[in-house]
Amino acid sequence: MSPPFRADHVGSLLRPAAIKAARAKHAEGKLSAAELAAVEDGEIERAVARQEEIGLRGVTDGEFRRYAWQTDFLAKLDGATMVEAVLPLPGGATAKMMIPRIVGRLGFSGHPMIDHYRFLARHARATPKLSIPSPNMLISILRDWRQGVSADAYPRIEDFQRDIGETYKKAVRAIGEAGCTYLQLDDCNLAYLCDAAQVERAKARGLDPKALLDTFVGLINTAIADRPRDMKVAVHICRGNFRSTWLAEGGYEAVADAIFNRIGVDGFFLEYDTARAGGFEPLRFVPKGKTIVLGLVSSKTGAPEPKDALKRRIDEAARYVPLDQLCLSPQCGFASTEDGNVLTEDQQWKKLALVVEVAREVWGGA
Repeated sequence: MSPPFRADHVGSLLRPAAIKAARAKHAEGKLSAAELAAVEDGEIERAVARQEEIGLRGVTDGEFRRYAWQTDFLAKLDGATMVEAVLPLPGGATAKMMIPRIVGRLGFSGHPMIDHYRFLARHARATPKLSIPSPNMLISILRDWRQGVSADAYPRIEDFQRDIGETYKKAVRAIGEAGCTYLQLDDCNLAYLCDAAQVERAKARGLDPKALLDTFVGLINTAIADRPRDMKVAVHICRGNFRSTWLAEGGYEAVADAIFNRIGVDGFFLEYDTARAGGFEPLRFVPKGKTIVLGLVSSKTGAPEPKDALKRRIDEAARYVPLDQLCLSPQCGFASTEDGNVLTEDQQWKKLALVVEVAREVWGGA
Protein backbone atom coordinates (compact mmCIF):
# COMPACT_ATOMS: atom_id res chain seq x y z
CA MET A 1 0.00 0.00 0.00
CA SER A 2 1.24 3.47 -0.82
CA PRO A 3 0.87 6.32 1.68
CA PRO A 4 -1.11 7.15 3.67
CA PHE A 5 -0.66 3.80 5.42
CA ARG A 6 -3.20 1.70 7.34
CA ALA A 7 -1.36 2.60 10.55
CA ASP A 8 0.01 6.12 10.26
CA HIS A 9 0.70 9.19 12.35
CA VAL A 10 0.66 12.94 11.85
CA GLY A 11 4.34 13.47 12.59
CA SER A 12 5.46 15.40 15.66
CA LEU A 13 6.76 13.57 18.73
CA LEU A 14 7.43 14.70 22.27
CA ARG A 15 10.91 16.22 22.47
CA PRO A 16 13.32 13.98 24.39
CA ALA A 17 14.99 15.42 27.48
CA ALA A 18 18.36 15.50 25.69
CA ILE A 19 16.98 17.81 22.99
CA LYS A 20 15.30 20.11 25.50
CA ALA A 21 18.52 20.41 27.47
CA ALA A 22 20.61 21.01 24.36
CA ARG A 23 18.24 23.71 23.05
CA ALA A 24 18.33 25.47 26.42
CA LYS A 25 22.14 25.44 26.43
CA HIS A 26 22.22 26.69 22.85
CA ALA A 27 19.89 29.57 23.75
CA GLU A 28 22.26 30.49 26.58
CA GLY A 29 25.25 30.42 24.25
CA LYS A 30 26.72 27.37 25.97
CA LEU A 31 26.29 25.02 23.00
CA SER A 32 27.17 25.68 19.37
CA ALA A 33 24.75 25.17 16.49
CA ALA A 34 26.83 22.21 15.33
CA GLU A 35 26.73 20.63 18.78
CA LEU A 36 22.96 21.12 18.98
CA ALA A 37 22.54 19.54 15.55
CA ALA A 38 24.59 16.53 16.67
CA VAL A 39 22.26 15.98 19.63
CA GLU A 40 19.23 16.30 17.33
CA ASP A 41 20.78 13.85 14.87
CA GLY A 42 21.21 11.18 17.53
CA GLU A 43 17.71 11.58 18.94
CA ILE A 44 16.15 11.53 15.46
CA GLU A 45 17.95 8.28 14.63
CA ARG A 46 16.60 6.74 17.85
CA ALA A 47 13.07 8.01 17.15
CA VAL A 48 13.10 6.62 13.61
CA ALA A 49 14.30 3.24 14.86
CA ARG A 50 11.54 3.20 17.49
CA GLN A 51 8.84 4.00 14.91
CA GLU A 52 10.08 1.19 12.68
CA GLU A 53 10.30 -1.21 15.62
CA ILE A 54 6.65 -0.50 16.46
CA GLY A 55 5.71 -1.33 12.88
CA LEU A 56 4.95 2.05 11.31
CA ARG A 57 5.53 2.08 7.55
CA GLY A 58 5.77 5.87 7.40
CA VAL A 59 8.26 7.59 9.71
CA THR A 60 9.15 11.19 10.55
CA ASP A 61 11.95 13.00 12.36
CA GLY A 62 9.45 13.90 15.09
CA GLU A 63 9.93 17.57 14.11
CA PHE A 64 12.78 17.50 16.63
CA ARG A 65 14.58 20.39 14.93
CA ARG A 66 11.55 22.70 15.13
CA TYR A 67 10.19 25.14 17.67
CA ALA A 68 6.69 24.62 16.26
CA TRP A 69 4.98 22.80 13.42
CA GLN A 70 4.50 25.90 11.28
CA THR A 71 6.89 28.63 12.38
CA ASP A 72 10.20 27.04 11.39
CA PHE A 73 9.03 26.45 7.84
CA LEU A 74 7.26 29.75 7.24
CA ALA A 75 10.01 31.87 8.80
CA LYS A 76 12.55 30.58 6.26
CA LEU A 77 10.53 31.60 3.20
CA ASP A 78 11.84 34.67 1.41
CA GLY A 79 10.07 37.79 2.67
CA ALA A 80 8.82 36.20 5.90
CA THR A 81 9.74 36.58 9.55
CA MET A 82 8.13 35.55 12.84
CA VAL A 83 6.67 37.82 15.53
CA GLU A 84 5.24 37.06 18.94
CA ALA A 85 1.47 37.27 19.34
CA VAL A 86 -1.06 36.49 22.06
CA LEU A 87 -3.66 34.02 20.82
CA PRO A 88 -6.96 33.11 22.54
CA LEU A 89 -7.53 29.62 23.93
CA PRO A 90 -10.82 27.99 24.96
CA GLY A 91 -12.15 29.10 28.32
CA GLY A 92 -10.75 32.61 28.07
CA ALA A 93 -7.10 31.61 28.43
CA THR A 94 -4.38 32.97 26.16
CA ALA A 95 -0.99 31.77 24.95
CA LYS A 96 2.04 33.52 23.53
CA MET A 97 2.89 32.10 20.14
CA MET A 98 5.15 32.95 17.24
CA ILE A 99 3.18 33.72 14.07
CA PRO A 100 4.34 34.67 10.56
CA ARG A 101 4.62 38.24 9.35
CA ILE A 102 5.31 39.07 5.72
CA VAL A 103 7.75 41.97 5.43
CA GLY A 104 8.79 41.58 1.78
CA ARG A 105 7.80 39.82 -1.43
CA LEU A 106 7.21 36.15 -0.72
CA GLY A 107 9.44 33.64 -2.47
CA PHE A 108 11.39 30.39 -2.24
CA SER A 109 15.14 30.18 -2.78
CA GLY A 110 15.93 27.10 -0.69
CA HIS A 111 15.06 25.83 2.76
CA PRO A 112 16.87 24.05 5.64
CA MET A 113 14.04 21.52 5.94
CA ILE A 114 15.12 19.98 2.66
CA ASP A 115 18.38 18.97 4.34
CA HIS A 116 16.39 17.82 7.36
CA TYR A 117 14.43 15.54 5.05
CA ARG A 118 17.60 14.18 3.45
CA PHE A 119 18.95 13.27 6.89
CA LEU A 120 15.71 11.46 7.73
CA ALA A 121 15.75 9.58 4.42
CA ARG A 122 19.32 8.40 4.98
CA HIS A 123 18.41 6.85 8.31
CA ALA A 124 14.98 5.38 7.52
CA ARG A 125 14.18 1.93 6.19
CA ALA A 126 10.46 2.75 6.17
CA THR A 127 8.98 5.54 4.02
CA PRO A 128 10.17 8.95 5.27
CA LYS A 129 7.47 11.62 5.52
CA LEU A 130 7.92 15.38 5.60
CA SER A 131 5.19 17.55 7.09
CA ILE A 132 5.00 21.28 6.38
CA PRO A 133 2.30 23.88 7.07
CA SER A 134 -0.32 24.28 4.38
CA PRO A 135 -0.03 27.40 2.22
CA ASN A 136 -3.34 28.43 3.80
CA MET A 137 -1.55 29.06 7.09
CA LEU A 138 -0.27 32.33 5.67
CA ILE A 139 -3.88 33.58 5.62
CA SER A 140 -5.67 33.10 8.95
CA ILE A 141 -9.42 33.56 9.23
CA LEU A 142 -8.83 34.42 12.89
CA ARG A 143 -7.59 37.91 12.01
CA ASP A 144 -7.50 40.38 9.16
CA TRP A 145 -4.86 39.42 6.58
CA ARG A 146 -3.41 42.94 6.69
CA GLN A 147 -2.30 42.40 10.32
CA GLY A 148 0.31 39.92 9.14
CA VAL A 149 1.33 41.45 5.82
CA SER A 150 3.29 44.62 5.11
CA ALA A 151 1.32 47.08 2.97
CA ASP A 152 4.58 48.03 1.24
CA ALA A 153 5.12 44.44 0.15
CA TYR A 154 1.50 43.74 -0.81
CA PRO A 155 -1.00 46.56 -1.30
CA ARG A 156 -3.52 43.99 -2.66
CA ILE A 157 -4.48 40.61 -1.22
CA GLU A 158 -4.78 39.14 -4.73
CA ASP A 159 -1.04 39.65 -5.30
CA PHE A 160 -0.26 38.12 -1.92
CA GLN A 161 -2.37 35.04 -2.63
CA ARG A 162 -0.75 34.62 -6.06
CA ASP A 163 2.73 34.69 -4.52
CA ILE A 164 1.74 32.21 -1.79
CA GLY A 165 0.75 29.69 -4.44
CA GLU A 166 3.84 30.22 -6.57
CA THR A 167 6.17 30.13 -3.56
CA TYR A 168 4.71 26.85 -2.36
CA LYS A 169 4.80 25.40 -5.87
CA LYS A 170 8.56 25.99 -5.94
CA ALA A 171 8.94 24.58 -2.42
CA VAL A 172 7.03 21.36 -3.21
CA ARG A 173 9.01 20.93 -6.42
CA ALA A 174 12.30 21.29 -4.51
CA ILE A 175 11.14 18.87 -1.81
CA GLY A 176 10.29 16.35 -4.53
CA GLU A 177 13.68 16.82 -6.17
CA ALA A 178 15.24 15.91 -2.82
CA GLY A 179 13.54 12.52 -3.13
CA CYS A 180 10.46 13.02 -0.97
CA THR A 181 7.61 10.69 -1.94
CA TYR A 182 5.34 11.39 1.07
CA LEU A 183 4.43 14.99 1.87
CA GLN A 184 1.87 16.23 4.38
CA LEU A 185 0.30 19.70 4.46
CA ASP A 186 -0.94 20.69 7.92
CA ASP A 187 -3.98 22.99 7.86
CA CYS A 188 -6.06 24.70 10.56
CA ASN A 189 -8.05 27.13 8.42
CA LEU A 190 -10.18 24.37 6.88
CA ALA A 191 -11.10 23.33 10.44
CA TYR A 192 -11.94 26.92 11.41
CA LEU A 193 -14.46 26.98 8.54
CA CYS A 194 -16.20 24.06 10.28
CA ASP A 195 -16.70 26.15 13.44
CA ALA A 196 -19.92 28.19 13.36
CA ALA A 197 -18.62 30.70 15.91
CA GLN A 198 -15.38 31.26 14.01
CA VAL A 199 -17.32 31.68 10.77
CA GLU A 200 -19.63 34.27 12.30
CA ARG A 201 -16.66 36.24 13.62
CA ALA A 202 -15.10 36.11 10.15
CA LYS A 203 -18.33 37.39 8.60
CA ALA A 204 -18.41 40.24 11.12
CA ARG A 205 -15.00 41.29 9.77
CA GLY A 206 -16.40 41.35 6.25
CA LEU A 207 -15.06 37.96 5.10
CA ASP A 208 -16.99 35.59 2.85
CA PRO A 209 -16.62 31.96 4.08
CA LYS A 210 -17.38 30.50 0.63
CA ALA A 211 -14.76 32.72 -1.01
CA LEU A 212 -12.28 31.74 1.72
CA LEU A 213 -12.93 28.04 1.07
CA ASP A 214 -12.40 28.57 -2.65
CA THR A 215 -9.13 30.37 -1.90
CA PHE A 216 -7.89 27.60 0.40
CA VAL A 217 -8.74 24.88 -2.13
CA GLY A 218 -7.00 26.84 -4.89
CA LEU A 219 -3.84 27.52 -2.90
CA ILE A 220 -3.32 23.84 -2.09
CA ASN A 221 -3.92 22.84 -5.70
CA THR A 222 -1.45 25.44 -6.93
CA ALA A 223 1.12 24.32 -4.37
CA ILE A 224 1.09 20.70 -5.57
CA ALA A 225 0.68 21.42 -9.29
CA ASP A 226 4.30 20.54 -10.13
CA ARG A 227 4.83 17.70 -7.65
CA PRO A 228 6.67 14.61 -8.94
CA ARG A 229 4.40 11.83 -10.17
CA ASP A 230 5.61 9.47 -7.43
CA MET A 231 4.92 11.94 -4.57
CA LYS A 232 1.86 11.19 -2.45
CA VAL A 233 0.38 14.22 -0.69
CA ALA A 234 -2.00 14.28 2.27
CA VAL A 235 -3.71 17.16 4.05
CA HIS A 236 -4.00 17.07 7.83
CA ILE A 237 -6.91 19.14 9.18
CA CYS A 238 -6.44 20.29 12.78
CA ARG A 239 -8.64 22.10 15.29
CA GLY A 240 -5.71 23.11 17.48
CA ASN A 241 -3.27 21.04 19.51
CA PHE A 242 -1.08 23.45 21.55
CA ARG A 243 -0.32 21.81 24.93
CA SER A 244 -3.36 19.54 24.52
CA THR A 245 -5.74 22.48 23.96
CA TRP A 246 -7.95 23.29 20.97
CA LEU A 247 -9.22 26.33 19.06
CA ALA A 248 -12.16 25.15 16.95
CA GLU A 249 -15.04 22.68 16.94
CA GLY A 250 -17.66 21.51 14.49
CA GLY A 251 -18.13 18.71 11.96
CA TYR A 252 -16.76 18.61 8.41
CA GLU A 253 -20.13 19.05 6.65
CA ALA A 254 -19.49 22.69 5.67
CA VAL A 255 -16.28 21.87 3.78
CA ALA A 256 -16.52 18.14 2.97
CA ASP A 257 -17.68 18.27 -0.65
CA ALA A 258 -15.16 20.98 -1.57
CA ILE A 259 -12.11 19.46 0.10
CA PHE A 260 -12.68 15.82 -0.84
CA ASN A 261 -13.66 16.46 -4.44
CA ARG A 262 -11.77 19.61 -5.39
CA ILE A 263 -8.42 19.33 -3.60
CA GLY A 264 -6.13 17.14 -5.70
CA VAL A 265 -4.35 15.29 -2.91
CA ASP A 266 -4.21 11.56 -2.19
CA GLY A 267 -5.55 11.55 1.34
CA PHE A 268 -6.78 13.43 4.39
CA PHE A 269 -5.84 13.06 8.06
CA LEU A 270 -9.06 13.91 9.91
CA GLU A 271 -9.45 14.60 13.61
CA TYR A 272 -12.07 12.27 15.08
CA ASP A 273 -10.95 11.65 18.66
CA THR A 274 -13.78 13.66 20.29
CA ALA A 275 -17.27 14.89 19.51
CA ARG A 276 -15.74 18.26 18.56
CA ALA A 277 -15.21 16.87 15.04
CA GLY A 278 -18.82 15.76 14.58
CA GLY A 279 -19.94 12.51 13.00
CA PHE A 280 -18.79 10.46 10.04
CA GLU A 281 -21.66 11.49 7.75
CA PRO A 282 -19.52 14.02 5.75
CA LEU A 283 -17.38 11.09 4.58
CA ARG A 284 -20.14 10.27 2.12
CA PHE A 285 -18.55 12.89 -0.15
CA VAL A 286 -15.22 11.04 -0.38
CA PRO A 287 -14.65 9.88 -3.98
CA LYS A 288 -13.01 6.64 -5.04
CA GLY A 289 -9.23 6.75 -5.01
CA LYS A 290 -8.81 9.00 -1.97
CA THR A 291 -7.75 7.78 1.45
CA ILE A 292 -9.17 8.96 4.78
CA VAL A 293 -6.98 8.55 7.85
CA LEU A 294 -9.26 8.44 10.87
CA GLY A 295 -7.68 10.29 13.80
CA LEU A 296 -9.46 8.22 16.44
CA VAL A 297 -6.58 7.98 18.92
CA SER A 298 -6.03 11.11 20.97
CA SER A 299 -2.57 12.66 21.13
CA LYS A 300 -3.82 15.08 23.80
CA THR A 301 -4.16 12.58 26.66
CA GLY A 302 -2.22 9.58 27.87
CA ALA A 303 -5.18 7.28 28.55
CA PRO A 304 -5.25 4.46 25.97
CA GLU A 305 -8.37 3.98 23.86
CA PRO A 306 -10.04 0.55 24.14
CA LYS A 307 -9.34 -1.48 21.02
CA ASP A 308 -12.96 -2.59 20.68
CA ALA A 309 -14.15 1.01 20.79
CA LEU A 310 -11.71 1.96 18.02
CA LYS A 311 -12.89 -0.93 15.86
CA ARG A 312 -16.54 0.05 16.38
CA ARG A 313 -15.80 3.59 15.24
CA ILE A 314 -13.95 2.33 12.16
CA ASP A 315 -17.01 0.23 11.36
CA GLU A 316 -19.21 3.32 11.76
CA ALA A 317 -17.02 5.30 9.35
CA ALA A 318 -17.13 2.42 6.87
CA ARG A 319 -20.89 3.01 6.50
CA TYR A 320 -20.04 6.15 4.53
CA VAL A 321 -16.76 5.29 2.76
CA PRO A 322 -15.42 1.82 1.87
CA LEU A 323 -13.20 0.21 4.50
CA ASP A 324 -10.35 -0.17 2.02
CA GLN A 325 -10.19 3.65 1.73
CA LEU A 326 -9.74 4.07 5.48
CA CYS A 327 -6.67 4.14 7.72
CA LEU A 328 -6.01 4.85 11.42
CA SER A 329 -3.82 7.37 13.26
CA PRO A 330 -3.72 9.71 16.24
CA GLN A 331 -5.78 12.86 15.59
CA CYS A 332 -2.70 15.11 15.62
CA GLY A 333 0.97 15.11 16.49
CA PHE A 334 2.16 14.74 20.07
CA ALA A 335 4.08 18.01 20.12
CA SER A 336 2.84 20.73 17.80
CA THR A 337 5.35 22.93 19.61
CA GLU A 338 8.44 21.99 21.58
CA ASP A 339 6.31 22.28 24.76
CA GLY A 340 4.49 19.08 23.85
CA ASN A 341 1.13 17.69 24.88
CA VAL A 342 0.13 16.52 28.35
CA LEU A 343 1.30 12.91 28.29
CA THR A 344 4.54 10.99 28.73
CA GLU A 345 6.88 9.60 26.08
CA ASP A 346 5.98 6.08 27.20
CA GLN A 347 2.27 6.85 26.72
CA GLN A 348 3.05 8.33 23.29
CA TRP A 349 4.82 5.18 22.09
CA LYS A 350 2.05 2.98 23.49
CA LYS A 351 -0.50 5.03 21.54
CA LEU A 352 1.43 4.54 18.30
CA ALA A 353 1.76 0.82 19.02
CA LEU A 354 -2.00 0.69 19.61
CA VAL A 355 -2.61 2.24 16.19
CA VAL A 356 -0.46 -0.44 14.55
CA GLU A 357 -2.10 -3.28 16.49
CA VAL A 358 -5.64 -2.18 15.67
CA ALA A 359 -4.78 -1.60 12.00
CA ARG A 360 -3.35 -5.11 11.72
CA GLU A 361 -6.46 -6.62 13.29
CA VAL A 362 -8.85 -4.60 11.09
CA TRP A 363 -7.08 -4.70 7.72
CA GLY A 364 -4.59 -7.54 8.18
CA GLY A 365 -1.05 -7.62 6.82
CA ALA A 366 2.27 -6.93 8.48
